[in-house]
Amino acid sequence: MANTSDFRNGMCIEYNGQLFFIVQFQHVKPGKGAAFVRTKLKNVSTGKVIDNTFNAGVKVNEARVERRPHQFIFNDDLGYHFMNMESFEQIPIDKSLIDNTGLLKEGMEVEVLYHADTETPLMVNLPNNVVFEVTYTEPGMRGDTSSTNSLKPATVETGATIMVPLFINTGDKIKIDTRDNSYVERSK
Repeated sequence: MANTSDFRNGMCIEYNGQLFFIVQFQHVKPGKGAAFVRTKLKNVSTGKVIDNTFNAGVKVNEARVERRPHQFIFNDDLGYHFMNMESFEQIPIDKSLIDNTGLLKEGMEVEVLYHADTETPLMVNLPNNVVFEVTYTEPGMRGDTSSTNSLKPATVETGATIMVPLFINTGDKIKIDTRDNSYVERSK
């Protein structure tokens, strides 16, 4: 059992019979009345983010979550298949538990979060940044900008489309932020 003073970002709690990750929280002590904690909770099974307010000192059940390194192998009708890097066991994971499947590449190392009591996978976390080669993009023309932040679509080796600056060409390697599918920088 944990109470509201133990809240931290990324903590997994049981609430209303479901598992939630705390995305954001704020302790509030108004001038009049009791203190409370305002939170944003992400449902593990649906991915939906809800706002919730807890009274200060309320006890909640903290779910034990384990992070284990896995390697992406392939995907088929059964789901996306990963291999545990410690036991070499292979498991299929449903697409709904993976935030950004377009940036998964065979052999990529990821982190799978497991509910420790039931041994069920909860979510797959990709590395924050990945480097991919651009397989196709239209050539950027000199003077073709109306502002300094002009972007164009580029297809990377996994088939995902990323918006990149005009100076990026086919064959360039780029770093991509997997949390929001955005271009970070050109890599060597």
